[in-house]
Amino acid sequence: MGRLKKVTGLSKWCRYLSVFLKKLLNFVTMRRLLTRVINRVLLSELFTPAMGFEAEIHVQGRRRMVVGLGNVGMEGTRHSVGMAVLGTLATRLGVADRWRGDKHVSGEVIMSEVQDTHVVLLRPRLLMNVNGVSVAKAAAKYGIKPEDILLVHDELDKPLGKIGIKHGGSARGHNGVRSCIDCLQADVMPRLRVGISRPTGKTSVERHVLGRFSTEEQKVLDSVLVQSVDLLISQLSQQDSKQDPQSSSSSPAGGRHAAQKTNKRERSASPAEDSAAAAQS
Repeated sequence: MGRLKKVTGLSKWCRYLSVFLKKLLNFVTMRRLLTRVINRVLLSELFTPAMGFEAEIHVQGRRRMVVGLGNVGMEGTRHSVGMAVLGTLATRLGVADRWRGDKHVSGEVIMSEVQDTHVVLLRPRLLMNVNGVSVAKAAAKYGIKPEDILLVHDELDKPLGKIGIKHGGSARGHNGVRSCIDCLQADVMPRLRVGISRPTGKTSVERHVLGRFSTEEQKVLDSVLVQSVDLLISQLSQQDSKQDPQSSSSSPAGGRHAAQKTNKRERSASPAEDSAAAAQS
């Protein structure tokens, strides 16, 4: 009799769990569907390329775009670390004072050059979940193909201090990247993923990503920003944008030996690893 009660109790628990999972799945599905609808509404009027000075980027040399994904008004948070990297890149290129708002692309832009490559820096002025709207509008305005758009964003599955290039593929749960894939109707965009680590203890993921870096984390981040910009400039300097997606030809300072040996799809670097590699070279 006691055994029968246990079986009955387990059966009820399984049914409750099944119902809960179905509701959760429905919630996630509806949330993604709603985001797609918002993307479509905001994209209903894509910008037509302008004539004049800005149109020059369409006819002279290669064109690339670097996008710092994040949340408008929350630039200092972990989730907006892509914006921090983009700001550091603008400083390195000597154009940090040229940011200007562009209502046609729902963001702020800078036009610059890296060697013979025209580069558009884009800082979306939208929430992360619809960043793709800004990216798609800018791509249309400047005539830039998805494979020439480099997305910079935070990555929970990498520890703070690690960075890596991912050559297209799924969004891996990142809502900003998912929005870009949805709006561009392509998943070929290379991505610089900047590790922010997963939360510890009872801290929720949402609270973690929307929080700011601690004093100790900021010390690590300062080095990561420099390495990230080194890697971005290396990527932008490559002559062939159609490189083999399974290989990479550049890495942060001191990391070239490891990149040449592994020749893997993804590459990561940290201050500690860079010091070790530099000591061996």
